[in-house]
Amino acid sequence: MNEQIRAREVRLVGPQGEQVGIVSLDKALQLAADVDLDLVEVAPNARPPVCKLMDYGKHKYETALKAREARRNQQQTVIKEMKLRPKIDDHDYETKKGHVIRFLKAGDKVKITIMFRGREQSRPELGLRLLNKLGEEVSDLGVVEAAPKQDGRNMIMVLAPHRTKQPVATKAAKKPAEGDEE
Repeated sequence: MNEQIRAREVRLVGPQGEQVGIVSLDKALQLAADVDLDLVEVAPNARPPVCKLMDYGKHKYETALKAREARRNQQQTVIKEMKLRPKIDDHDYETKKGHVIRFLKAGDKVKITIMFRGREQSRPELGLRLLNKLGEEVSDLGVVEAAPKQDGRNMIMVLAPHRTKQPVATKAAKKPAEGDEE
């Protein structure tokens, strides 16, 4: 910016985006002072560097606004966790499955953990069967993002909701009223 620019010559762009041409740094600084704007280097790696006449404070403020807006529009990925045991009762399983369905409908990822205790650790196929069953039953709402895998005393699987494209809002076709001609 201004006196911090080290090049002898710069390609100058005016305040409205018009090309001024290649001018010496002194002349560019003088033009900036005449119109009460800053000389800002926008492409330092170009030969010669590209500089623009602009209000640097306003430019900085607008870039901060754009960055804040971009952060606001980012989608937050939330991972919900559901814990089960390998010998879960049918009713309890259905209840937990209902929670998983609700989470997937809300657009959240779900991490399902099967906790093994004691002798259950010697029968990991029970947990694998349970996770595969759950994955198949909710396949219309979500996909298995991370296949079941043993992690110490636990077996973990991650389900992610299907990514559906948002329907584009279209204007409904107007029906002609009685007596109206098309």
